[in-house]
Amino acid sequence: MEYGIIGLLILALDIWALISIWGSGSSTGAKIIWSLVILILPVVGLIIWFFIGPRGSARAI
Repeated sequence: MEYGIIGLLILALDIWALISIWGSGSSTGAKIIWSLVILILPVVGLIIWFFIGPRGSARAI
């Protein structure tokens, strides 16, 4: 059962990462490459994206 919960958590984080990638101001090519990395390597890709991936658009306060 624990692996199912961990799997759902990873899935949710991957979906969040993909939404953040496509909402960023990066080029389309970079978005596609990052999306493929996340989809092919869900856990490792998520970790790599978290540290060096494109950032979301900045919001004015």
